[in-house]
Amino acid sequence: MLVTHEFPAEYDENSKILILGSIPSVKSREKAFYYMHPQNRFWKVLSEIFNEQVPQTIEDKKKFLKSKNIALWDVLSSCEITGSSDSSIKNPVPNDINSLIKKTKIKTIFVTGKKAESLYNKYCLKYTNIKPIYLPSTSPANQTIKYESLLEEYKKILKYLK
Repeated sequence: MLVTHEFPAEYDENSKILILGSIPSVKSREKAFYYMHPQNRFWKVLSEIFNEQVPQTIEDKKKFLKSKNIALWDVLSSCEITGSSDSSIKNPVPNDINSLIKKTKIKTIFVTGKKAESLYNKYCLKYTNIKPIYLPSTSPANQTIKYESLLEEYKKILKYLK
């Protein structure tokens, strides 16, 4: 099924880091925001590394990101995908990551998951010249990594926000 990214990047001019997924999941597409599957651990992990309550509403999530100078987007603007399975991605079309970077203070890019990393390296790196830092996927499909390990990996973010 052809999927088009239908909601905007979340950022402002003060964003210092960019976290990129591959393309929104089925649940995220339904709710028109990032990491919206109830079992996705993204918001829980991010909140915990900042010692804050997990934001519940989309508006709260936007405020949280802005307060931390974090931008969120996805590597792809469209692709063919079966459900939410990154391994099924075909005919990827990348977002213009470089245009977003030019509107911000972003100097560091994180990619969540191996597919986001490979897509970014193949389609975006040559334009941004910012080597991405890998973070494991927080998707409920990725149960090979335990919560404590996710926390440790995501703490990398903190040093780039000082």
